[in-house]
Amino acid sequence: MTSSTIHSELAVLPFIRADRDPHGPCLTDDKGSLDNAAFATAVRRLAARFASLGVSSGDIVAVMLPNCSEIVTAMFAAWNRGAALTPINPTLTDDEVRYQLEDSMATVVVGEDRAGDLARSVGAHWVDVTHVHAATDVSSPEVETVATMDDFALVIYTSGTTGKPKGVLLDHANLDSMSASVIDAFALTAADTSLLILPLFHVNGLVISVLSVLRSGGSVIVAPRFSAGTFWDLVETHRPTFFSAVPTIYAVLDAKTERQVDTSSLRFVICGAAPMPAELISRFEERFNVPLVEGYGLSEGSVASTVNPVDGPRKPGTVGRAMPGQEVAVVSAAGEPQPQGERGEVVIRGANVMRGYLGKPEETAKVVRDGWLHTGDVGYLDRDGYLVLVDRIKDMIIRGGENIYPKEIESTLYTHPAVLEAAVVGRPDPVYGEVPVAFVAAKPGLTVTADHLLAHCAASLARYKVPVEVRVRTDLPKNSVGKLVKGLLRDQVSS
Repeated sequence: MTSSTIHSELAVLPFIRADRDPHGPCLTDDKGSLDNAAFATAVRRLAARFASLGVSSGDIVAVMLPNCSEIVTAMFAAWNRGAALTPINPTLTDDEVRYQLEDSMATVVVGEDRAGDLARSVGAHWVDVTHVHAATDVSSPEVETVATMDDFALVIYTSGTTGKPKGVLLDHANLDSMSASVIDAFALTAADTSLLILPLFHVNGLVISVLSVLRSGGSVIVAPRFSAGTFWDLVETHRPTFFSAVPTIYAVLDAKTERQVDTSSLRFVICGAAPMPAELISRFEERFNVPLVEGYGLSEGSVASTVNPVDGPRKPGTVGRAMPGQEVAVVSAAGEPQPQGERGEVVIRGANVMRGYLGKPEETAKVVRDGWLHTGDVGYLDRDGYLVLVDRIKDMIIRGGENIYPKEIESTLYTHPAVLEAAVVGRPDPVYGEVPVAFVAAKPGLTVTADHLLAHCAASLARYKVPVEVRVRTDLPKNSVGKLVKGLLRDQVSS
């Protein structure tokens, strides 16, 4: 029997949970709670709605919503039909959303009124979010689950070096392997409850804080947008056993928490998406009396590939050891394995490695070679097998956990008629880790102001991608062949 004929266990997870413990807790958000039976019913209803719209194996369902339990329902309902889910960041501009919808060829969009307008603009169906959990009838239609292990489960868009986002194709086999790895690494059980504070348009929130927890038998609290003023109230009210966040959130919690907080329910907390200062890790652990484990991974690797162990030696300043079922190595530019302590490119191998980039076989072939995912990150392995990240080969800027590629901002700046040259670099920031700063030179005889260019960027880019500063120069530094030298610009913003 081939994997193409093996049905995905993940696609029937809501129904397995409902059969085992119909009244057990499943999903909670700021609008209310769903037990296992209610969640399974909601998934069946939405799957039936998708079926009526013609959704079938191989199709793509898009969801564009702020964090809410309806996103999770949409994901499992899509899987019930053998379709994949592509989550959309609702802060993207209309043009950015339309690009994702058109590139993925989404047939249905789940969301609010704005999502409906955008769905119609690309010829897709719209499902109003208010209907997802509404009990429009008392029946629970049976819809045959058709997802197999080879079917795509998620299409996660990540910015590319060309400036256009790429769709990372993750199938059910990828997510089956990844969620099993997470459950093993963190010893998740039915006693665990995650507090989801990361956005559900990222694979981190979907796989670590939702899918893995539900598969282990646990429950999920979907929090609204993160607020330092209310965060610890959520922890004390819902008593989660863990949450996953980015360094910016930990820095804000450390800086803005003024009262004693009850963290006794927390077994551990996770940090990922960007390097976290070792000093902040130690300070947070001591102050809040909870183990903070730092990990590392990419969307292309289904989210996580290394992590510091919850029980065992944790090494601040490293991102831990390879997770169960995965291999992590460091190789030279020629692809040869590097010895301990020697720097090279970090590569990953395992069943968690993506199927490829949607519609981009050449880019896929550059990144996945001989089964190894080439991350573009520079690091080394210490004598205990812990990975230390040194730098990024790519120019990517990580702002508060959000990946920003300078090329996308530069391309936007170049659309302004007065811009001759543009270069974007990351500036260290105590709160966000890094923020983008743009350098621009105007065309001869023309002038342009920084404020005007910031407004130009804001009209085309999501807010988190807009530079915090634009510096207008008469010219930008170049090497002997005329290529812009970003290193000199980084020195200017770092000094």
